[in-house]
Amino acid sequence: MTTIRESRSDKLFLIINYVYLVLALVVVLYPLVYIISASISNPKLVSSGEMWLFPKGLTLDGYKLVFDNPKIWIGYRNTIFYTVIGTLLNLAVTLPAAYALSRSDFVGRHFFMGMFLVTMFFSGGLIPTYLLVKNLGLINSVGALILPVAASVWNIIVARTFFQSTIPKELQEAAHVDGCTNIRLFLKIVLPLSSPIIAVMALFYGVGHWNSYFPSLIYLNDDMKYPLQMVLRQILVLQEMSAETTGAAISGDIAQAMANKAEIAALVRYAVIIVSTLPVIAVYPFLQRYFVQGVMIGSVKG
Repeated sequence: MTTIRESRSDKLFLIINYVYLVLALVVVLYPLVYIISASISNPKLVSSGEMWLFPKGLTLDGYKLVFDNPKIWIGYRNTIFYTVIGTLLNLAVTLPAAYALSRSDFVGRHFFMGMFLVTMFFSGGLIPTYLLVKNLGLINSVGALILPVAASVWNIIVARTFFQSTIPKELQEAAHVDGCTNIRLFLKIVLPLSSPIIAVMALFYGVGHWNSYFPSLIYLNDDMKYPLQMVLRQILVLQEMSAETTGAAISGDIAQAMANKAEIAALVRYAVIIVSTLPVIAVYPFLQRYFVQGVMIGSVKG
């Protein structure tokens, strides 16, 4: 067995790669470690700069304040519901449309694909969209959050490319010879072979629904229907903490009260960031294998 000796330029290239990857890891990892440490550290030490990486003055008061706020739990419930229903609707629209456009025997597929592409470059805008949602009677309803984003043209293109490069045409022809209808072919044969792209689409759409707050800001006017991100926006941007969660911590003169309130807001700020991102981080490892495979297959051929 012969070994390939690396030249000096190859070794230099590897060293540069390792240095670059280490720097990239530090840039990506430091904010995450800092936020986790700040969420369990004394807010005075965080604001003064004494805590710059690892936690100091361990405290879970921030998480206690977050979870004592009933709006957080209501937001979690609403977001889980919107994410599940919205993602299922997205998959129900995207996958059949992508499969139909991937079939070479589908008459007019180039025309429909062109019409889809137009919407990627031109849209009605916020005001016409709001008027349409209002005229449909969807204001302050779940439909206002999931129906306008029922499909993404980019995701349809990626899924279509996956079907074109993965599902053999001979398999479709054999199924038709055996008397299989198009719907049964799609449900019984194509979908079971498409778990990578289904996982990719579910992750794309699910993360989008989980992080979405702007549609709820525009279309919802009932606090009980706000998703988690909208509740967090109130806490972070508008600093709307209820009297039950902040009143007990603020005492003394006005200056001290304002200082305490600012410290509490900072402590809660880091805690809610962890609370809002933890579910997505927890789900991603289970979909990573399918995610990488689906993205690579869907991006090789166009």
